[in-house]
Amino acid sequence: MRSRVCVWALLLCLPLTVLPKHAWASEKGLAPKAKSAILLDADTGTVLYEKNSGEKLPPASITKIMTLLLVMEALEKGKISYSDKVRVSEYASSMGGSQIYLETGEQMELKDLLKAVAVASANDASVALAEHIAGTEDAFVDMMNKRAKELGMKDTRFQNPNGLPADDHYTTAKDVAIMSRELLKHEQVTRYTRIYDDHLRKGTKNPFWLVNTNRLVKFYEGMDGLKTGFTDKAKYCLSATAKRKDFRVVAVVMGEPDAKARNQEITRMLDYAFNQFTNRVVYKRGEWIGHLRVDKGEKNRIEVRAPRQFSVLMRKGESPDDYQTRVEWKNVHAPVRQGQVLGTVKVIKDGKTLSELKLLSAREIPRAGLWKTLKRTMGAMLFIPEVAPAEPGT
Repeated sequence: MRSRVCVWALLLCLPLTVLPKHAWASEKGLAPKAKSAILLDADTGTVLYEKNSGEKLPPASITKIMTLLLVMEALEKGKISYSDKVRVSEYASSMGGSQIYLETGEQMELKDLLKAVAVASANDASVALAEHIAGTEDAFVDMMNKRAKELGMKDTRFQNPNGLPADDHYTTAKDVAIMSRELLKHEQVTRYTRIYDDHLRKGTKNPFWLVNTNRLVKFYEGMDGLKTGFTDKAKYCLSATAKRKDFRVVAVVMGEPDAKARNQEITRMLDYAFNQFTNRVVYKRGEWIGHLRVDKGEKNRIEVRAPRQFSVLMRKGESPDDYQTRVEWKNVHAPVRQGQVLGTVKVIKDGKTLSELKLLSAREIPRAGLWKTLKRTMGAMLFIPEVAPAEPGT
């Protein structure tokens, strides 16, 4: 299919997924005690540092990142709501490890169960949410593994929604980073993961004090998530995220010997990212990009907006002048499906494409009826611009 191309000279450029080799930190320098680690820019996915990031390891409670992701996606689709009253099953109430001591038959609002998982890593709340969404834990685990496959998490297998020890339950630091980035697309989740302490069941005979298992949310500047984990086999794990201005970073460590080492090495990784790199935003999420012609549609133009924040990642002191952005628009014919690819934004350096981002339709446009089609003359169509691109942001 023929594409139309519009090239803008860069004052700002779009996400890079490949950095020059000199941009990498020493593999032994940032997380020497971790079995596996990875550090990346959340916007672009650019890996800034990694150590054995493809090694399959037990994830403990960072499993709950996928549980939280499925909860947030179900909320976004309207399948569940924050105000849902969730009835606790006998099975959910039987979970060991970290928990909020749910009782069989107890009802709790979904938003409080979500808070219990995000803050206190509650195993019982994780199962209660899983059963509420899918009916059974097994059905929810099937959803977890299906979603992992869709996200390209090739070295992950889940057996439960909470990370309690189970045979054939594993993931990698790389895959944890993938699902962490996906979860962070639901920005409202950080309203929960950034809470340091809170209470459940206030004013009842069974109140519960929640304290975040990720102590860094209180002590590290910009930290607002995501999830800790510990079992005897997995040791100490953490997928952490911090944001300063518009620059968000994800750091993952697995198999740390103790909580102190876990926090120290996550801190070192994040410090490295914020000290060495910066970003400039090209498009905010939802920012208008332009209009695209729709051939034979009920509407003859469709508005195109940025599906998420676009930013350029650079080493501090680096100039973006060598980069270009190219927007390639497709010839679009009605009917248009919601989520249909309308075009692609590319980052180009020295003639090579470094990064791409798909521009998707936010709504459907049906095919025009015969009468409307006849009313449109070819001459009138020629006056409708095929795209009116916005200028890059500053």
